[in-house]
Amino acid sequence: MTDPTLIQTIRASSRLMVRELGFMNTTLAATEYSPSAVHTLLEVASHDGMTAAQLVQILGLEKSSVSRMLGKLIKAGELTEVPSTQDARVKQLVLTDQGKITVARINEYGTSQVITALAHLTGQQQQAVAQGLASYAGALKARRDQAEMGPEIAITTGYQPGLIGRVAEMHGRYYAQHHGFGHFFEGKVATGLAEFAGRLDVPRNQIWVASQQGSIVGSVAIDGEDLGNNQAHLRWFILDDGCRGAGVGRKLLSAAMAFCDAQAFSAVQLWTFSGLDAARRLYESFGFTLTQEWQGDQWGKSMLEQQFTREAK
Repeated sequence: MTDPTLIQTIRASSRLMVRELGFMNTTLAATEYSPSAVHTLLEVASHDGMTAAQLVQILGLEKSSVSRMLGKLIKAGELTEVPSTQDARVKQLVLTDQGKITVARINEYGTSQVITALAHLTGQQQQAVAQGLASYAGALKARRDQAEMGPEIAITTGYQPGLIGRVAEMHGRYYAQHHGFGHFFEGKVATGLAEFAGRLDVPRNQIWVASQQGSIVGSVAIDGEDLGNNQAHLRWFILDDGCRGAGVGRKLLSAAMAFCDAQAFSAVQLWTFSGLDAARRLYESFGFTLTQEWQGDQWGKSMLEQQFTREAK
């Protein structure tokens, strides 16, 4: 059990920090903007552009609140919306020239606050503060991530009733919304997965399913047969929108890669297309590298298709 005195000390210190940093005021960092607006400008700057949906997730605010705030910042000339280079229907928020000047002033003000405060501490105390704040902030985020995940998500293997339809549905909905795919793509997913399900008795084939309260919210499969040459094919990696960014995809891929290593495949291949940046970063964190790019239409529309490879360790 955590020491009650320690808890009270942290709570009191947190309240003091909130006051001293100015979060009790209606505006922040020597600007005319609210704390949430200041955070928005900093996040857009640090990510070199982002969507409103991404801001909702990062800030932990209601969608309607973020929408109103963005409207004010756009009207004030701090932000503008531009079409995504990957999908013209998706709007990216970027800083205007005025917004860049505002962010520079915010950073200058924040840096000055930190430097002035650290001047009252020894070098050793400064290191302790930096490390302690980073650890505590990370723990607070982990707590929020866990809360947003809701009920625990279980990872299981093998076929279960409804699997083919549900995985095809998740693919169909996500790629129709974000990339304009239609019935051809969803049908291809369903047909391929149905065929693969009939081969799950082969030891080198497996599918991992993420479930929450009995509903399927994610999947990934390893097909150890279709490529030959002792190579595995990573297929049907998908997550429900409600559990994106909560670590479920990493758990699924971790299980799949452990399986591939145990089966001693010489390589794991996957095929995707340009623009799925979050998925690409996740693949690369597991050792995949981009090996080929070409213009193709295997998903029902012309895309810059990509092949990623993970060589055996």
